[in-house]
Amino acid sequence: MPRDTAVNSLGFAKPPSETRVVVAMSGGVDSSVVAAQLKTEGYDVVGVTLQLYDHGAALAKKGACCAGRDIHDARRVAEEMGFPHYVLDYENTFREAVIDEFADAYLGGATPVPCIRCNERVKFKDLLETAKDLDADCMATGHYIQRKMGLQGAELHRAADPNRDQSYFLFSTTAEQLDYLRFPLGHLASKAETRALAARYGLPVADKPDSQDICFVPDGNYAAVIEKLRPGAADPGEVVDVDGNVLGEHRGVIHYTVGQRRGLGIGGTGEPLYVIRLDPDNRRVIIGPRAALATRRVPLREINWLGDAPFTSQAEWHVAVKVRSTRPPREAILRPLSATEAEVELLNAEEGVSPGQACVFYAPEGSRVLGGGWIWRGR
Repeated sequence: MPRDTAVNSLGFAKPPSETRVVVAMSGGVDSSVVAAQLKTEGYDVVGVTLQLYDHGAALAKKGACCAGRDIHDARRVAEEMGFPHYVLDYENTFREAVIDEFADAYLGGATPVPCIRCNERVKFKDLLETAKDLDADCMATGHYIQRKMGLQGAELHRAADPNRDQSYFLFSTTAEQLDYLRFPLGHLASKAETRALAARYGLPVADKPDSQDICFVPDGNYAAVIEKLRPGAADPGEVVDVDGNVLGEHRGVIHYTVGQRRGLGIGGTGEPLYVIRLDPDNRRVIIGPRAALATRRVPLREINWLGDAPFTSQAEWHVAVKVRSTRPPREAILRPLSATEAEVELLNAEEGVSPGQACVFYAPEGSRVLGGGWIWRGR
């Protein structure tokens, strides 16, 4: 009989049974559905879960990614669906690549996004290499983002469900990584569809709640984690206005973020005040009126460009950008300064633009993700 060379659902010209796929399993419903779906379709599935930090009592929070119970849940799914599952100890890698930078960024007055660094430096780097070592044809994850084939190869696109879209957290995915990655959930219209699939496959995690916090920050208490990692980080200092007048004292720069309004401890000013800037070198928190938060020019570095033409081939690009994960894309002009640095000019000023956050680029029309960079204070 002639060999069937039809392209399978993962884009390979061979039967699913001859296509090995490593599934990155967090123990949550999304990655569990991906693994179950691919196994049901007949793929040679290998599940891998990363132990990223010490999941002792202090960090074993319900719903937190990769804690002990999540490893257990991933293993149960693999057992019930009948595919091998491995747990890899990445604690040292995770601490060096993600947690240490998180703490240092906060001490430096930035507002970091460790989930992006985890994808960039751990999941899509070390884990991806492990998948290749296992002779996998590709690696699949439960992220809500789409991979589509374009004229120049694989493209990154926003998820079909805008409420679940995770493109902001995946902007640093390189073209080479994108060739190897697959995102089977990106086309789904809602999370309800994912849970319906989990129920259909009889998965024990079908009703498991979504993770809300950064996995190594129990109860969202960033300051407590940073104080533990960097003793002395919560030294008090002055709260000053934009003209440098001292208005009071704060209990540590790490307790504040740009745009924060509540908990400033300053009363009787007659108008709402916000954190405008942090000055960790002088242990100062600068506050002012909401108007002082408005920003139009945003310096970026560590650019990852996913456009078809080279990044520096044009003096400027007309794009849409997100400067926070929760905000919709806004019109902007992107001006390359080098292959890895740029300035973004927002056509309409945004409030609360903070060093340490990402600025993600999108095509002006359609769903394509063109890359992004990290916001910094500039020169």
